[in-house]
Amino acid sequence: MLAIAVLFAATAQAQQQAPTQNTVIQAENVRFDYAQVLRVTPVYQTLKATSVEEQCEEAKGDSKLSRALGAVKEALGREEKADPPAGAECKPVTVEREFRRPIAYDVDYTYKGAKYRSRLPDDPGNRLRIRVSVTPVVQPPRSR
Repeated sequence: MLAIAVLFAATAQAQQQAPTQNTVIQAENVRFDYAQVLRVTPVYQTLKATSVEEQCEEAKGDSKLSRALGAVKEALGREEKADPPAGAECKPVTVEREFRRPIAYDVDYTYKGAKYRSRLPDDPGNRLRIRVSVTPVVQPPRSR
């Protein structure tokens, strides 16, 4: 019993000599503000589509003028696809088309005199809403 009392007293005395150190984690300070957009550059994805279309060559007796008019009407899309004229040779032809579409935007902006760049999913316009966070740097305690 006496040993337990001595052990308890020694533990209490050691706790009094070494102060306990509690680590306090401070909550993050967050606010929202606006930055001035300097430049927006779209980032494109290029897609290729392949299709098979029927191409017909007209009979050799047609005039150059009628072929030119037919080409213009087809380019303007005003002539519906009709059956090929009699005597025309038709064959399937592979046609490849390219499409470009924006998938993101590289945005250069300035906030409080500093310039930044971010890749965003949408064009922000003239102003960009930003999240401003301030957290103090806590250095580890010095050893004595």
